[in-house]
Amino acid sequence: MAGKIGTGTVLVKNDAVLPDDLRLESEPYAAGWRMITDLDGFGLDHALQKTGWTFFCLAGEVKTTVFGIDKEGMLRRAVERLLAKGKSDGFNSLEITHVASVGSERFPLVRYVTVSAQWRQIQESMFLGQGKVRQEPQTNSVSIRRRVGIAGEDMALSRKRPEQSRAIASLRQ
Repeated sequence: MAGKIGTGTVLVKNDAVLPDDLRLESEPYAAGWRMITDLDGFGLDHALQKTGWTFFCLAGEVKTTVFGIDKEGMLRRAVERLLAKGKSDGFNSLEITHVASVGSERFPLVRYVTVSAQWRQIQESMFLGQGKVRQEPQTNSVSIRRRVGIAGEDMALSRKRPEQSRAIASLRQ
């Protein structure tokens, strides 16, 4: 697996805190990231569990597609594009979950590679995001109960969807 990107490949940030008794072989891959060469995602998870650490997986995948001629060069560009998106949300590793390479029938020399990955977190605590404050999503909707009975609501109701306007009007009666 040394030096090759494929399903199960794990990339870890250079500044990621790892257990002292865990010895990993790695090589630099992209700016600020290194590739684990001796273990895949499953093996790394097992090794971390032995040390009492956890290897969390963020639900959902990130994916990118790159066009070109050289498969290895396209793989590198695809992974670097995933890392550069900067949507790691504080996660310190990335596991490649799927690599697909397809050629074009119309243009035989042009191929494209799609790389799917999941953000992962290596940490000592078993609770994801411990010590980190996550903000609640903000919503722009206002509950129907708060809106009923307020003067001048007819103009606000006209901007709502018709089914909401009918529901509020039926509550007034």
